[in-house]
Amino acid sequence: MRQYDLPSTLKLSVHSGSDKFSLYGPIRSVLTELEAGLHIKTAGTTWLEEVAGLGEADGDALSLVKGLYFAALSRIDELCGPYTAVIAIDRERLPLRSVVQGWSGEQFVSALENDDKNPAYNPHFRQLLHVSYKIAAEVGGRYLDALKRHRDLIAHRVTANLYERHLKPLFLGP
Repeated sequence: MRQYDLPSTLKLSVHSGSDKFSLYGPIRSVLTELEAGLHIKTAGTTWLEEVAGLGEADGDALSLVKGLYFAALSRIDELCGPYTAVIAIDRERLPLRSVVQGWSGEQFVSALENDDKNPAYNPHFRQLLHVSYKIAAEVGGRYLDALKRHRDLIAHRVTANLYERHLKPLFLGP
């Protein structure tokens, strides 16, 4: 930081998006070397873990998150517009409504979870849901009630994801 005449209290701000995983090792090295602070933004990651948890819960919760996806499909231009510089959704690779309608909770979560080793993972599906939080806000109480009913499942997913995939690699190493 001295090289750039920046204040010693400056903190690196990292958005916790999955495209940053490959940078976590070098970031950890710099933080250690400089004894620097870090601000990590996790809202999008937490949102997607909520959606995955509701999908995993099955039943009404799965129907709710499928409905979020269906609404997102019909509003894709509106939802993606503010993010065109940072997302790359191939509309041809988005699963059709009729396909998602027949998915089990396990299939929904497999398509959503960021796991390149899983052939069911669909980054286009994930990105569209990532920018669809506005629809959950519009659903309001129904969404919040589902979060409350499945709080333990969602809390486990959020904690495991944030610790294992974000905090641990940044601060403790692989």
